[in-house]
Amino acid sequence: MRLAQRVEQLPPYLFARISEMIARKRAEGVDVISLGIGDPDLPTPDYLLDCLADASRDPANHRYPESDGLPEFREAIARWYERRHGVTLDPGREVVPLIGSKEGIGHLPLCLIDPGDVSLITDPGYPVYEIGTMFAGGETVKLPLSEEDGWLPRLDDIPEDAARRARILWLNYPNNPTGAVADLGFFERAVAWACEHDVVIAHDLAYADVTYDGYVAHSILEVDGARDVAIEFNSLSKSFNMTGWRVAMAVGNAQVVNALTRVKTNLDSGIPQAIQRMAIAALDDPRESIASHNAVYQQRRDRVVEVLRELGLHLDPPQASLYVWARLPEGERSSGDFAARLVEQTGVVVTPGASYGEAGEGYIRISLTVPDERLEDALRRLSAFAKGERAL
Repeated sequence: MRLAQRVEQLPPYLFARISEMIARKRAEGVDVISLGIGDPDLPTPDYLLDCLADASRDPANHRYPESDGLPEFREAIARWYERRHGVTLDPGREVVPLIGSKEGIGHLPLCLIDPGDVSLITDPGYPVYEIGTMFAGGETVKLPLSEEDGWLPRLDDIPEDAARRARILWLNYPNNPTGAVADLGFFERAVAWACEHDVVIAHDLAYADVTYDGYVAHSILEVDGARDVAIEFNSLSKSFNMTGWRVAMAVGNAQVVNALTRVKTNLDSGIPQAIQRMAIAALDDPRESIASHNAVYQQRRDRVVEVLRELGLHLDPPQASLYVWARLPEGERSSGDFAARLVEQTGVVVTPGASYGEAGEGYIRISLTVPDERLEDALRRLSAFAKGERAL
């Protein structure tokens, strides 16, 4: 059997490799604790599950949904953006619901990229930006990020040939994997650059509401003129602990939203309507769920920072996201080797920074989405490892 070349060229998905590592160690009898995947362990709030249960009994929600979503859901998304970001959206032209933001991110290059076109992708970065571009027949040019630059790309350093061929500039703040944040000044510069070069900005705002220490994340659409060049992906996954329900949205430039809706109409049948009803309830009535979840994550963040510093890693506590990104101790060169040593000696899985791109080498990422008692066990093991004591 001959498979398509695009499939043959696919690298193993990052978290598939982590899952294989976990399975191997567990087969050896090791009690593995994974701090590698950012999947919230906290449950979806009960009041939203009650809404879902009620909606699931309505026969109207048993039929095929529409790819462009319920009008009521699009209107709720627009209301959320107005309240949260001060951004006014036309729910009929500038909003499209998604079956999780990963789906929309993967499909966007089909709307904008032809063979020979370029996507500009930050390195380190979320792997799906590059994979979606490959499926569309495009090429990627990576923009290296650095700790010295606050993990923001140097837009003025983008090669002219790459800028001329570019169709998409991918941004993601608050950032995965680094936890870095961007201010409105950066977004203003990005919008100006995109307007000058006729490039669409695709901004991934999945971690907009996972924030700490009073930090408030911005939408790129808060910038004047952003709607001329930008589409933004947002999600209920992290904000409301709804990863398993697969519900998100893309908003912004009407032409790009329309193109993405057309692609989706041909490839999927939309989000189940009962889940859309739950999402409407979340956006219109968030209650205290976001603040209470963030309080848990912030407490975990502080403990992780404390222990990583015992290990000799260098880091600043992140203001947002579900991750702590840390530079390896002096003398360590390979994030993969360091992560492997932790697994072997402590049974604790962390993500090597090099998994997110060459510029991630020298760092590791730790997720905060582990129940408190398991996280404390993992941190106890890492602390013992730091002191040269037996960890398992």
